[in-house]
Amino acid sequence: MSIDWEVVIGLEVHCQLLTREKLFCSCPTDFGAPINSNTCPICLGHPGVLPVLNAEAVEFAIRAGLALECQVRERSVFSRKHYFYPDLPKGYQITQYELPILEHGKLFIEPESGAARTIGITRIHMEEDAGKSIHMDTGATLVDLNRAGVPLIEIVSEPEMRSADDAVAYLKALHEVVRYLSVCDGNMEEGSFRCDANVSIRPRGQAKFGTRTEIKNMNTFRGVQRAIEYEISRHIEVIEGGGAIIQETRLWDEGAGRTRSMRGKEDAHDYRYFPEPDLPVLVLDPAQVERLRGTQPELPAAMRKRLVSDYGLSPYDAGVLTAEPVLARYFEAAVAAHRNPKAICNWVTSELLGRVSATAVDACSVTPHGLARLVALIDDATISGKIAKTVFERMMETGRAPDEIVEAEGLRQVTDTSAIEAIVRGVIEANPVQVSGYRSGKVGLKGFLVGQVMKQSGGKANPGLVNELLDRLLGEG
Repeated sequence: MSIDWEVVIGLEVHCQLLTREKLFCSCPTDFGAPINSNTCPICLGHPGVLPVLNAEAVEFAIRAGLALECQVRERSVFSRKHYFYPDLPKGYQITQYELPILEHGKLFIEPESGAARTIGITRIHMEEDAGKSIHMDTGATLVDLNRAGVPLIEIVSEPEMRSADDAVAYLKALHEVVRYLSVCDGNMEEGSFRCDANVSIRPRGQAKFGTRTEIKNMNTFRGVQRAIEYEISRHIEVIEGGGAIIQETRLWDEGAGRTRSMRGKEDAHDYRYFPEPDLPVLVLDPAQVERLRGTQPELPAAMRKRLVSDYGLSPYDAGVLTAEPVLARYFEAAVAAHRNPKAICNWVTSELLGRVSATAVDACSVTPHGLARLVALIDDATISGKIAKTVFERMMETGRAPDEIVEAEGLRQVTDTSAIEAIVRGVIEANPVQVSGYRSGKVGLKGFLVGQVMKQSGGKANPGLVNELLDRLLGEG
């Protein structure tokens, strides 16, 4: 008899905070700097040096906690987490353990399969990052300590996710939040947003958790999904085959499509945590927390609802526009310049995103004001929708304003009835077969005739007027 297994997943997400300096020293946090250039005696762990807490990092952590509805602890403590690894120069990591800065939050998720619901967040604590090991083809391992001491927050979920889809939905929702707050750039490839997944299974209805494994080395949402799905299948196969799951840390091998054993999973006592003697208790001023609460930016979920209610957009379009903070800002700036949100949304989601990535629209040669003006020229019948696409291409190529392009290239829409009527009559006379077919009931031929008129006018004839004149003149026959 097959067992009905229930999957239990909890995620530990590390977000690199977008501060200019490291957590306990003034070294820069720039990614891609020459190896071991962003270092100093403090982040290298020289004897006798003293850490000084970065106040900006504390504010960023609080912002993240407020957005995730966490309780902000007025007094929190830093600890030393001891372990040996070549990229940890001090031999311990400064982190928070028993008294983290933030606790008991929640995050709403909408997985592709399964019901939308809220996932609990156990805690958010601050800590410094370790360095980076670079494994060479020769078998040697080099160490780059530029990342050592970079400020992180670790966001620990409750073990409430029940599928890989749940985990990906949680990650995507969290990814949106930290980027909208501008506390983390969310770059998974550079490691500034990364997660470890704790996976176990148990017979459905059983209260006790099964033995868990931790998966590391996942740097894409798709990689997270595949790694968790593989590990779930492995757990079921091992247990149903009579074996037992070993508590361990495993690495995801993207190329092989499987997890591999890395090391035995440590428990808290293995790290010999104790309070960091060189840092005082972190005491927060309630007034500072309330100031930050009052200046929180609008979050993506709230923005999606507002775009639907205020601008009449579909939930799908609102989702596309809020996928990147810079894209949402671009759209709203364009609507502020010309209030036709549906048309502007169509231009953004089709023409603009067909040419540039959502993250690069702020550097695009078509500005929000320029796009708004283009839509306005369509709305006031200065140009047709077809001509507008030509104008848009010129804007992309040159960065010029749409009005300037229309005037310079003579693209104004022809609305002179007599001029258009002359073209329509010419098309009717030149296409007797199609005209006869239309009059005998083949109404689809009207589209051909409209196309011929637009071609003869160079796309400048007002389409509405063309249709009206064709209806009248064809009816006269």
